[in-house]
Amino acid sequence: MQGANMLLDEPVRLTSVLTPVKPKVFPSLTKIVGTLGPNSHSVEVIQECLTAGMAVARFDFSWMDASYHQETLNNLRKAAQNVNKLCPVMLDTLGPEIQVHNSTGGPIELKAGNHVTITPDLSKAPSSEILPIKFGGLAKAVKKGDTLFIGQYLFTGSETTSSWLEVVETSGENVECLVTNTATLAGPMFTLHVSKAHVSLPTLSDYDKEVISTWGLHNSVDIISLSHTRSAEDVRELRSFLQSHGLQDTQIYAKVENTEGLDHFDEILQEADGVIISRGDLGIDLPPEDVFISQKTAIKKCNLAGKPVIITRVVDSMIDNLRPTRAEATDVANAVLDGTDGILLGAETHRGPYPVDAVSTVGRICAEAESVYNQLVHFKKLVKHVGDPMPHEESVASSAVRTAMKVKAAAIVVFTFSGRAARLVAKYKPPMPVLAVVFPREGSDPTKWRSYGTTQARQCFAARGVYPLMASTEEAETGGLTREEYGIKLAQNYGRSVGMLKPYDRLIIFQKIGDSSVVKIIECDNSDGLLMRSANLPPSGSFFRPPPSFLAFPPIHPSSGSDQCILVSTVFFFPCAAAPAAVAGDGSVSGAPPPPPRRRRRRTPSRSRAGRGRSLAAGGGAA
Repeated sequence: MQGANMLLDEPVRLTSVLTPVKPKVFPSLTKIVGTLGPNSHSVEVIQECLTAGMAVARFDFSWMDASYHQETLNNLRKAAQNVNKLCPVMLDTLGPEIQVHNSTGGPIELKAGNHVTITPDLSKAPSSEILPIKFGGLAKAVKKGDTLFIGQYLFTGSETTSSWLEVVETSGENVECLVTNTATLAGPMFTLHVSKAHVSLPTLSDYDKEVISTWGLHNSVDIISLSHTRSAEDVRELRSFLQSHGLQDTQIYAKVENTEGLDHFDEILQEADGVIISRGDLGIDLPPEDVFISQKTAIKKCNLAGKPVIITRVVDSMIDNLRPTRAEATDVANAVLDGTDGILLGAETHRGPYPVDAVSTVGRICAEAESVYNQLVHFKKLVKHVGDPMPHEESVASSAVRTAMKVKAAAIVVFTFSGRAARLVAKYKPPMPVLAVVFPREGSDPTKWRSYGTTQARQCFAARGVYPLMASTEEAETGGLTREEYGIKLAQNYGRSVGMLKPYDRLIIFQKIGDSSVVKIIECDNSDGLLMRSANLPPSGSFFRPPPSFLAFPPIHPSSGSDQCILVSTVFFFPCAAAPAAVAGDGSVSGAPPPPPRRRRRRTPSRSRAGRGRSLAAGGGAA
């Protein structure tokens, strides 16, 4: 049975469906972003989360101060060192969020049918009749009949600690609202969301700028999640701010949380390095029946653009329970089938009592969904979208993935400096891991010399199926190895150490040699090293020459050793004078030399169709 995004063998048997997917080295190719908070603060818990499959650590500055987050980050570094894993740091900004600070600390009872006044006067004590906020323009942003939502930080929508308010009237800077449902507001801070209204607060607040220029700069954060992104100009403003503070390597993930962001989604996608679909706030802005179509459309656009997309709010029930609901499990699986690169866990790992179980449970669901993901359909759609003739870099990346699928490779090894090549391969969603071998390089900015590579390696973790490996140029030179030899050996040793590679498994090697890009098929030997010899096999794939700016690699000299790898077949690319080829969705190659014409065998009378019919009628058989 084949669907648009799902593939199952015919006939479908319950025994095969009920058989769990075999355990893998990586919990899932889909990445899991964990929000670190009170219940995931210690080294031990963070270490367990990393082992369970957490790929990215999120620090939400809507909650607690920089000193607390610094302590958590120090614990993360210790945990990552203990388990020998890289883990990128994501800083989540506050943005134009309207907050109600409960200075009394006690619960606030809101009764259905009663009225409550929202005021910017912070001298007022919060109560069931009045709620002070840090924003003086709310009365200008709303009108009679508008809907407001107030709930605790990282609300799930299922608690009795959130309430819907209807605007009755505005008076000066005050807004009088009707409480539509009874609720108890508990906790030190509440979030106020204005549905389908423009709030005249900057997307990048002064508080965000202070946090980024101090905490973010000090820790060289890898990714910034720009909350409440409303236009491409928001992304450009943040990028300019990052460059002015020496954080030009930091990636920006636009967090789309309202209808204004959806209206400008295409331009936001073009400017951002990735997208986070914040379904919690979107679920307030959108009617329930429109949430799914907005999610699927946004994910499809990100897939076609080749940029990572992450969705939020998937297993809210695990904030209180050890097991997600049936609907939540199906929701996670459908998100994977839609093509999401990652799942973001918020309150589940932040304040929930089961942070490790939340990570492992979501990872298992993702792995099951990946086992029936129809990768071939995605590949064909993507190739068709790219068009013909394909850009050089797209041609090379698609050829590497196509070759890996044809030879059933265990992994694809990509040599890269910036991580762009690995993300381009991941765009085609290969069913095997992509090992990105990242070589550091030296460079300079206006003030000092700096080393590039570590940040780029960690950033690769956000892309589906990409697992970076930090290479060492010094170790390669000390061992008398070329970068190619060292990178292949590094990937193989890592694959064997984690149980991903077995003897005679095949690896696809994707790298740049001089001005040409090369795709190789390497077969792992049964020894500790690899054995280098050429096999008389026809080359597979197609021939391209990407522009020099694609993979910034210096020329790699041929191997002179005899203990490196088994070279099964090599795909070289035509020089620039040749027309570029393109791989079609069915695996055919356009732009390549046509095959020689086949000679038709002359049919003899004894082999004619009529003769065969008479022979069979007379009782003859077919061999």
